[in-house]
Amino acid sequence: MPLPSTIYLDNNATTRPRPEVVEAMQRAFTASYANPGSRHQEGRKARQALETARESIARILNAQPGEVIFTSGGTEASNMAIFGLAGERTGTLVLPPGEHPATEESVRVLERRGWQRLTLELDGAGRLRPEQLESHPWDDICLATALLAHNETGTIQDLAPLAETCRIHRVPLHVDAVQAVGKIDVDFRELAASTLALGAHKFFGPRGIGALLVRDGVQLASTQYGGHQEAGRRPGTECVALAVGMARALELWHAEREELAARMTMLRDRLEAGLLATCEPAVVNGSREHRLPNTLSIAFPGCDGDALLVALDLEGVCCSLGSTCASGSSEPAPILVAMGCSPEVVRSTLRFSLGRENTEDEIDAAVQRIAGVVNRMR
Repeated sequence: MPLPSTIYLDNNATTRPRPEVVEAMQRAFTASYANPGSRHQEGRKARQALETARESIARILNAQPGEVIFTSGGTEASNMAIFGLAGERTGTLVLPPGEHPATEESVRVLERRGWQRLTLELDGAGRLRPEQLESHPWDDICLATALLAHNETGTIQDLAPLAETCRIHRVPLHVDAVQAVGKIDVDFRELAASTLALGAHKFFGPRGIGALLVRDGVQLASTQYGGHQEAGRRPGTECVALAVGMARALELWHAEREELAARMTMLRDRLEAGLLATCEPAVVNGSREHRLPNTLSIAFPGCDGDALLVALDLEGVCCSLGSTCASGSSEPAPILVAMGCSPEVVRSTLRFSLGRENTEDEIDAAVQRIAGVVNRMR
């Protein structure tokens, strides 16, 4: 089979919805078209489809259906959690450096309202140092937030020490699991978080739909106003077809997760080994042991990341510098700076994120194209 002209290695930015997901949504657009809040037969049919999707998502993530609030995506979910948990008070918010812009920009708004930021330290692999947690005074800390899996490096955090410290001090914890859900097992109960954000388009579902899991009993201040939808937390008529598509995508991943993770790991390692062999010197960023199976953050010292990105696009390789939500920023990647990476590594880092459609032949071709660009630029 001939290779496609474009090799897509930017699946952490977004994924192509699976055909089964599109089919499920098409059926829902037709069969469940009514307003799920309407009290007639067609409305009840739509409500049933919506609640079935909610129950499926809850089951896979070990949550209760009533804890699943549909949103427009991960960014809205994290905004809703951070501002909802913060409420009208002020205090100190604790978080690691280099979080996703959905968190960072929300925290900046809180800082303008009088909040203080307490930034935790990371080790060279991008993992939290648990011993630091008790070295900080927790009397004024009112909120904590952290990524479960980093969108740029793929590093997976062990959040248990942070969650336990938050439990002891009765501090609500928000977890951004947008890059984790649909790639690794995520257990809402086990994480012991107050809230958790996810987005469907990261796991081959549709864009425009995500969810915020809110632990039973956790109070969120209102950030939007309108109708009674989503237990009054997210007003506006729900899009049943998007919820159905999100649930179907998560169900498909869940059924294939072990096989898919093994395949993604094999392809990622094949890409990594090929680039290390053909683009020396090259530096892999983040944890080699605790990372998403599909993500490779790698630097090519002697090259400029922006120039590499443009040149690789011309060669038909789709990748990124890091978070797509931060694209256009001229600042060095905060996560790499926090990990202690050298300026040369920071400037020359690219992120390759694989998906279920990638093949071994594509990976081998990508290695050749990337090596050609890197060595030519040097």
